[in-house]
Amino acid sequence: MNREFTPTQRQALAVFTVISLLFGAYFLRSYFVLIVVAAVGAYLFTPLFRLLGRRLPTGLAATGTLLAALAVVIIPVGLSVSLAVMQISRTAGEVADWVQATDPTALGDKVLEFINGLLARVPFMHVELTLDSLRQAIVNVAQKGGELLLHVLEGAAGGVVGAVTSAIIFLYVFLALLTHREELHELIRQLNPLGGEVTDLYLAKMGSMVRGTVGGQFVIAVCQGVAGAGSIYIGGFHQAFFIFAILLTALSIIPLGGGIVTMPFGIGMALLGNVPGGLFVFFFHLIVVTNIDNFLRPMLVPRDARLNSALMLLAVFAGIGMFGFWGIVIGPVIMIIIVTTIDVYRAAYHGVELQTPDEEPKPRWRIPVPGFLSRATADQAAK
Repeated sequence: MNREFTPTQRQALAVFTVISLLFGAYFLRSYFVLIVVAAVGAYLFTPLFRLLGRRLPTGLAATGTLLAALAVVIIPVGLSVSLAVMQISRTAGEVADWVQATDPTALGDKVLEFINGLLARVPFMHVELTLDSLRQAIVNVAQKGGELLLHVLEGAAGGVVGAVTSAIIFLYVFLALLTHREELHELIRQLNPLGGEVTDLYLAKMGSMVRGTVGGQFVIAVCQGVAGAGSIYIGGFHQAFFIFAILLTALSIIPLGGGIVTMPFGIGMALLGNVPGGLFVFFFHLIVVTNIDNFLRPMLVPRDARLNSALMLLAVFAGIGMFGFWGIVIGPVIMIIIVTTIDVYRAAYHGVELQTPDEEPKPRWRIPVPGFLSRATADQAAK
């Protein structure tokens, strides 16, 4: 349609477009997380799709990419959950036997005496901690925790039947985003009133954050979780290896860190008689597990995806609170959009330099936003 719109018509069209986009977002709100997860998966597997597309037709390349994505995600997750479910079913009894067979050391007696001395000083509180009560508390925590985790995993497995529709929608959205990525990219560039250059900056930042969170943070968390669980196993506690691996991995993703579990657990092992094993678990986390992040992060996480640790923690927990588990990925992406918007504002109104993603050839540049920057600044940025 070749038609010139009047200024009034253009303004009205802009308003209607914004209203349509907002209504579309509201209309699809129930599938927001599904669409985001499909978009993340399509983005991460685009290199494989391009590689297959050089030798295969588009349909076969997309099918091969989809099968590869499902194999990478479903097989490890399904295997881990199955092993965890089988181990949970027998962990509570094993933990109880382990605690009952553990003898206290003199260090443990002194610690109990010290704690009871502190409790005796608390007014209106008459509690005495004994070895039997401590053992019983550990058994109860193990049993209740195992029952809760087993219930969650069984509920997740039982919900697979009800998720068939969502799975089908996910497949269609994944394939559509994978095969029409260029058209979608151009559409976003055209809809963004700030222009294509700023759109590319946003998309590059979001892509870096996705790669950093999924390709970097998840890998680092798995390495830390398995290392922490392995230290507990080597230290002498041979029950619930897979449970600890999953738990410590989740804590490392959040990112609270598995140390809030492994270090107190090591201290507890030492107090209950296994002093060498407990000290090994404690110091292994301090020396080895914490340095896994320092070693792998520079290689796996792009520089422009490294938020301030406080912002990252807030973004993850806020994302989890709003979107559930997938908030671990969505939260940091939203935070990087907020931070990028602030950077664009500072560049437009105050001439502050913006740093491009690592893959860009130019190290730093300015955004020439019409009406916001002077002509001299725009010419300087073009150079």
